[in-house]
Amino acid sequence: MASLFACVVVGVSCEGKSSRPNFIFILADDLGWSDTSVAMDPADSRSRSDYIETPNLEKLASNGVVFSNAYSPAPLCTPTRRSIQFGMTPARQHGTEFLGTFDPAPHLSIAQMLKKIDPAYYCVHFGKWGSVFTGTFPDAESHKPGLPDRLGYDASDGKTGNNTGVYYHQRLQAADHHRNFKTEVLDDPKLTFSVSERACRFLKEQNESERPFYMQVSYYAVHTAAKARLATLEKYKKKGLIPVQASDGIAPMTEDMDDGIGMILDTLTALGLDENTFVFFTSDNGGEVLPEKYRSELERDRLDRSHPLRGSKHSLYEGGIRVPFIVSGPGVPKGSHSLESIVGYDLWSTLYDLAGGAFPISGEIDAASFRSLLLDPEGGSIERPGPGLVFHRPKNKTEPQSALRAGKYKLIVNWDTRGVELFDLDEDPDESNDLSIVFPQVRRRMLLELIAYLEAVEAEGDIELLKEILDFDGLN
Repeated sequence: MASLFACVVVGVSCEGKSSRPNFIFILADDLGWSDTSVAMDPADSRSRSDYIETPNLEKLASNGVVFSNAYSPAPLCTPTRRSIQFGMTPARQHGTEFLGTFDPAPHLSIAQMLKKIDPAYYCVHFGKWGSVFTGTFPDAESHKPGLPDRLGYDASDGKTGNNTGVYYHQRLQAADHHRNFKTEVLDDPKLTFSVSERACRFLKEQNESERPFYMQVSYYAVHTAAKARLATLEKYKKKGLIPVQASDGIAPMTEDMDDGIGMILDTLTALGLDENTFVFFTSDNGGEVLPEKYRSELERDRLDRSHPLRGSKHSLYEGGIRVPFIVSGPGVPKGSHSLESIVGYDLWSTLYDLAGGAFPISGEIDAASFRSLLLDPEGGSIERPGPGLVFHRPKNKTEPQSALRAGKYKLIVNWDTRGVELFDLDEDPDESNDLSIVFPQVRRRMLLELIAYLEAVEAEGDIELLKEILDFDGLN
């Protein structure tokens, strides 16, 4: 197995002819850690849904590795998508909210990086783009440098966002967005099957070509508004509503997305491309829990889509940033799990390694390659350039936070309350037992590391405020 893996990642097949690996990156929207029927943590039965059915993701997991401690770069979509594309934290990109000031021009996107390794790479994006860089969305000229065609993608669906996946979106005003949350029945809900069909057609075309490819498939599901096929919706209505993990809209929409993923995986296998293709699947952030007034009648009893984790989309507690993450590909042990912490922007350096990158990587890249973990999920390691996983959202109007995960510990700072919490995620993934008083030295060390990183990247927010918290600790 190791020898096969080695042959693939250096761009030379074991038969001796050039054969760079292919890559498929599938990104779900607002899919929570436990919102699939795949156990994200084999030791925690709560890490899977016994209500939502995702058999194709189960198949993907059985053919590869599931990462139990995987994170999105941010607790909302746009910063995550920018971050993944360039292998940098949203803090470094000065883009922790929808709009930002990050200039993509001096940096390499995933597509540009792969083309620098080998100009033969053909790179495409299908589905939601949702990466706003500078200016005012959607008409500013300054937005154009961040579009797919400017970032090295040979083909794409162009400038797309949430409304692209909502039928009759031209009739919706931004303020009325959540009013359309009640599930609509459609033959192509959230354009899931249009996006999947384009991906399948691309695979068939690439099968006739000798060029390696990178295909990015970003579904509009399972972001609100909820939409599903009639048969899928009726299936879940017959199941009845359970109070945790599912709603009448989210569950059937998730299964529809899983069917779309199945179309891609089946096509990949039928063409024999799976033997030289790595498939990555994750979500842009945790599940969203809508306020009571926005829920449809069948959702009134729903407790928390992020169960069993604390928090949800927009929050830096685990429910907002811990996400499903599955990888299959040549040399990846089937049915395996890894407990190492990874984050979405690590994809950049991992693809660099798998594609055989040899040029020097910029010191601004925060991504760490997890290629070693793909080869050996239990014994592999990951060398991270920074202090750990840094999360930063100081401008969130309801819960401004910054966080650092290093090893088993996670530190969370609330910018409004000046509160600092410390959790041992190995023992307490629910974040219910604050250890900041029990381990003050750990708290201080991690706070110092967080401050040092945020200062180094000149992150948004008044970093002096964090230093005041340090002084208040009395541990100087």
